Amino acid sequence: MNEGAGSRLQATPAPWARMGTGAVQSGPMDLTEKQRRRLRQLAHPLKPVIALGGAGLTPAVVAETKRALHDHELIKVRFPGVDREARDAALQALAKETGSAMVTRIGHVAVLYRPREPLPRILLPAP
Repeated sequence: MNEGAGSRLQATPAPWARMGTGAVQSGPMDLTEKQRRRLRQLAHPLKPVIALGGAGLTPAVVAETKRALHDHELIKVRFPGVDREARDAALQALAKETGSAMVTRIGHVAVLYRPREPLPRILLPAP
């Protein structure tokens, strides 16, 4: 096989990848405002599935959040009873440790998103 022929071959993306962002990112991700708006729309009717208590961010909470993100991709997390700075820091740390993106935070409730690997169920608009 000559060098020129190999350079013309390109991997074709999966059919589902052309419909949304396509790239499944395992680490923290940057979402466009259009994508955030879509995720907020989808998260509106959801109830919080994770509640952080007085112990704060524990390994058990991180593990349960990872499981919930794997199952649902988009979840609400509730963290009542602490001041704003501590709550923001804990929610940012939770997003970082779970490899998710914080879509929004209103009061004591935050929305986290992490696409399922290898095939996300939530397709986002192209950036």
